[in-house]
Amino acid sequence: MSVRGFFHGSISGGVIRIGLFLIAGTIGEAGLAQDLPKSGENQSARRDPAELVVEEETTPGVEEARGFCRELMKRLGLPGLSASVAVGGELVFSEGFGLADLENPTEVSRVSRFRIGSLSKLVTIGAVGRLVDEGKLDLDAPVQDYVPYFPEKKWKLTTRQLCSHTAGIRHYGPNDGLESNKRFETVQEGVGIFADDPLKFEPGTSYSYSSYGYNLVSAVIEGASGMTFLDYLDKAVLKPLSMTSTTADDNRLIIENRAGFYHVNPDGSVVNSPYVDSSYKWAGGGMLSTSEDLVRLGLAHLKPGFLAKKTLDEVFSPQEAAATGDFKVGLGWRLARDEEGRTMIHHGGAIAGGRAYILAYPEHGVVAVLLTNTFTRFGRAEAQDLVRGFMVAD
Repeated sequence: MSVRGFFHGSISGGVIRIGLFLIAGTIGEAGLAQDLPKSGENQSARRDPAELVVEEETTPGVEEARGFCRELMKRLGLPGLSASVAVGGELVFSEGFGLADLENPTEVSRVSRFRIGSLSKLVTIGAVGRLVDEGKLDLDAPVQDYVPYFPEKKWKLTTRQLCSHTAGIRHYGPNDGLESNKRFETVQEGVGIFADDPLKFEPGTSYSYSSYGYNLVSAVIEGASGMTFLDYLDKAVLKPLSMTSTTADDNRLIIENRAGFYHVNPDGSVVNSPYVDSSYKWAGGGMLSTSEDLVRLGLAHLKPGFLAKKTLDEVFSPQEAAATGDFKVGLGWRLARDEEGRTMIHHGGAIAGGRAYILAYPEHGVVAVLLTNTFTRFGRAEAQDLVRGFMVAD
């Protein structure tokens, strides 16, 4: 029996509290979508990450993961939650809990699209890697080689430094004027927010997290590819990985299965999240996705195939100036070890109306993703708890 899809039936997770009312329901009976290969079918030894296989419901860890998600929903008062786990290239857990839309009660489904905040950076890194593989991008060339409209600075800065937050580009500031929710029609307009500002430090000498740095990365991608950022992303990353539910969070468009976005007050009541126009930051924080799509992205970075081995080595090489706290930084991805010394790669995303987290254990072929439709405080520890029952003891 395949893992049942807790997306198309009634509300998952038993009883959850959202605001001042209760949502109760039973587990749905509909199966996972037919476009996913079924367990037992003939599969190649080197599985395409787009071809996620649904493991049997008796897979160890499923009940533990399900219980963890229900507890997280209750503890944080989340409107909705999507969680997916893959082990060895196979989708062993993928479930939705609660509501994607509170005003027009719609359950979280496998195709519910959430704001992923800074996980957008990892999608962008996929595009950077593809350009490196194609021989169109030199990570260590001055950015002006690809973005001639970006002003020369006191020091040279490179795409490698931008991707690892060591280029000295500033982060968001209080005087950026974004509270007006202005529409930005082009990547160049988004770069213009900070283009004339001085660098915070000499590139390559320090670390300072910068989403604006990824605005400039998207401009590099445009210059190197000869295409718009979103068009190249679709051609080089989203289509090859069958990430069919990943797209820009464009407020002008009717986007099927886009979740509602909420803010949970301290008293537990829920209101709509403030309006956000992410057109100035597609590459660094402006994408929508599903937990399954992001699992596909993670799987594609665990072994050569989508990217060449040499390029993957570049992506996951710690940048000397970017060591911070209990993790190091490669190109976009964060690198760490868990309490048992196992290698982890991970990243979080936070935005009005959304929280996202991805965690992978490359040596174990494990990828896990958590998405919700409110800003909240879960992170690496919760992602580790989600996968704990799926990890085989070393």
